[in-house]
Amino acid sequence: MKKLFYSEDAFELQAVRSELDALGIPYMVKNEFASGALGELPWQEAQQEIWLVDDTWFTRASKAVNGIKANFTSSRGSKGGKGEERGEWVCSSCGEQNGSAFEICWQCGENLMS
Repeated sequence: MKKLFYSEDAFELQAVRSELDALGIPYMVKNEFASGALGELPWQEAQQEIWLVDDTWFTRASKAVNGIKANFTSSRGSKGGKGEERGEWVCSSCGEQNGSAFEICWQCGENLMS
């Protein structure tokens, strides 16, 4: 068995699990239910980890994980360009005002980045 991934971010961890499930890659989650022991155990010992059941999947699984990490890294970065955070924006398709947290217009579905 080989450790593939760990993260403090539960959303990132779930994204990796979902991708591995979709690709049919066998894995196990270590410390999946250990969060209840926080305080009794150091947080590093209770952190969830994804381990491959079969090491022959490592190359394919690593590519999937790297893609997810890149996606999460880019989504955490700024969307406004030149290192600035993007603020509210107006949809070029329907003219609807959208909050800075949205990349897709809630009114018509137009993607900000397209």
